[in-house]
Amino acid sequence: MPIYAYRCSTCGHAQDVLQKLSDPILTDCPECGKATYVKQVTAAGFQLKGTGWYVTDFRNNGSAPNPATSSGEGGGQTAAASAPASTPAPAPTPAPKSST
Repeated sequence: MPIYAYRCSTCGHAQDVLQKLSDPILTDCPECGKATYVKQVTAAGFQLKGTGWYVTDFRNNGSAPNPATSSGEGGGQTAAASAPASTPAPAPTPAPKSST
């Protein structure tokens, strides 16, 4: 059940009330008895921290996802396709000269 914060706009009495979603909104202040009790807008009682959860997090038996493919940028290219080769390919061997 959610906890709602109420405050009286006449006397300033504030109270947190544990209510069901189907319960009616409280309007009468328990301190002064006037119908000026209003529900306040409050922040959520939890915070989401970290990088989040992704569908691919548990596909490799708990190993971390490849950072090159999980970045979302680069137009779908992988790191191997977009990075230049670290060693140049060997030059082709010249054909032997014919003696004719």
